[in-house]
Amino acid sequence: MVRGFSSVLRAATAAVLVVAATSACGAAAVAADIAPHRALYSMTLGSSKNDSGVASASGTMAYQWGETCDGWTVEQRYRLKMGYAEQQDVEIASNFVTWESKDGLHYRFNQKETRNGTGSDEIHGEAQFDTGKGGAADFTKPEPKKIDLPAGTLFPSAHTILLIDRAMAGENFVSRLIFDGATEETAVLVSGVIGAKVEPDAEAAKRNPLLNRPGWRVRLAFFPADQKADKPDYELGMLLLDNGISRDMVIDYGDYSIRAKLEDIEALPKPHC
Repeated sequence: MVRGFSSVLRAATAAVLVVAATSACGAAAVAADIAPHRALYSMTLGSSKNDSGVASASGTMAYQWGETCDGWTVEQRYRLKMGYAEQQDVEIASNFVTWESKDGLHYRFNQKETRNGTGSDEIHGEAQFDTGKGGAADFTKPEPKKIDLPAGTLFPSAHTILLIDRAMAGENFVSRLIFDGATEETAVLVSGVIGAKVEPDAEAAKRNPLLNRPGWRVRLAFFPADQKADKPDYELGMLLLDNGISRDMVIDYGDYSIRAKLEDIEALPKPHC
């Protein structure tokens, strides 16, 4: 559960800064005005089937997206307590920091995760592509390892750019290979369905001008690295605004779901390049 939760939250909150260029991995240039920001989400149990064993869930996630002149940085910190009907509760704490170049060619990732305050798991590494070709990810932790990345694979920021671009163009379906470094696996297939456009929410706009934007209901299905799998590991539903902010997400694992509700948000400055 932890592995999937980390990956899907990063995908959900990967609000990116738009650049007037085409990603080397194939994402088209976009015209949206995406806002760098810092956000706080509360997490609760959405639903749970009787045989899931999950009795409760609660926690918070802090997410920060910053821009540099040649790329953008993301820091995601969350603490989630999972309650189970027939076993000990588990508290997961995670800190994930990444940097992604604006040309889509380079990516660095650093994750540290603990359970009940012990057993720290770390994943460090970087990935890169050759223009128009495939690439590779080099891990330094938990042990040295190199994996190939297929041509056309996107890093998380480029994927969010693509989703917004396709939504603005009126398209309804996006399916791409994504690599985020959350596990020691190669890229995974993420298939997205984009719903009808949602107009700005006047009540939400009272909380912060950043929320006074239209968006789309988006549903993302995350398939395992095994390309033969016919069912996703988990799905994510969210309202994705046209400035890149994700609101009121639901992470669905089939037998239970986790809700992530946006509680607070503030703008971050753009660099003077």
